[in-house]
Amino acid sequence: MTLPPDRLERFARHIVLPELGGAGQVALAGAHVAIIGCGGIGSPAIQYLAAAGVGRLTLVDDDTIDLSNLQRQTIFAPGDVGMSKTDVAAQWVHRFDPAIEVHAIAERIDRGNAASIISGADLVLDGCDNFATRLTVSDACVASAVPLTSAALGRFQGQIANFAGHLPGEACYRCFVGDALDGEDCDTCAADGVLGAMAGTVGCFAAMHAVRALVAGKAAFGDPQWGMLHLLDGMSPSLRALRIVKDAQCKGCAV
Repeated sequence: MTLPPDRLERFARHIVLPELGGAGQVALAGAHVAIIGCGGIGSPAIQYLAAAGVGRLTLVDDDTIDLSNLQRQTIFAPGDVGMSKTDVAAQWVHRFDPAIEVHAIAERIDRGNAASIISGADLVLDGCDNFATRLTVSDACVASAVPLTSAALGRFQGQIANFAGHLPGEACYRCFVGDALDGEDCDTCAADGVLGAMAGTVGCFAAMHAVRALVAGKAAFGDPQWGMLHLLDGMSPSLRALRIVKDAQCKGCAV
């Protein structure tokens, strides 16, 4: 695969980076990312994955846009209130870069449809807002041998990690949180609040981490850091990392 002149110019600032280069940009152009959740994390992740030149995006969210979303979900505008998040996000991608293939799925992902939704994806980026869905996505990624970029957000804190539970010795997201969180109950930003700029920080970090995984083996930047959980604290501010080890009893990835 080669990039035409207009794409070479568009991504010149990537290509000039020795750690990414032309090979990395070509890898991004041929990649397919499924993004679960088009909200506080998904919104900036969509913008920066599109800006990075990822060739195909599948956007998944069953929610509609609310006025309270605009404090952090910067892909939307007041005129979009009441509309489908996936439809408006897909329209944004079309306007931003018509060369990107984008598919909107206005459904809630669950155990019945997860496998079909992520089918064909090179990576799934999960920015949804409840543990039950996160675990469903993680289990589907393991079963389909698809890497997962997981990002979570609350108040002034964020968590980002790449998981590859389908690979020998690598943890999945369920190894991290266990089985007790399969229920639907979960803390929400509506109840607890969230700093809008923190959502942007976590979403952008998640997009960057996804790029790491997508260019693995093609560019020096391609270090997925499987199972390394990055903890962002917006109050301090600070960043620290810890290793998630594979759980030999994990019902999601243990074999």
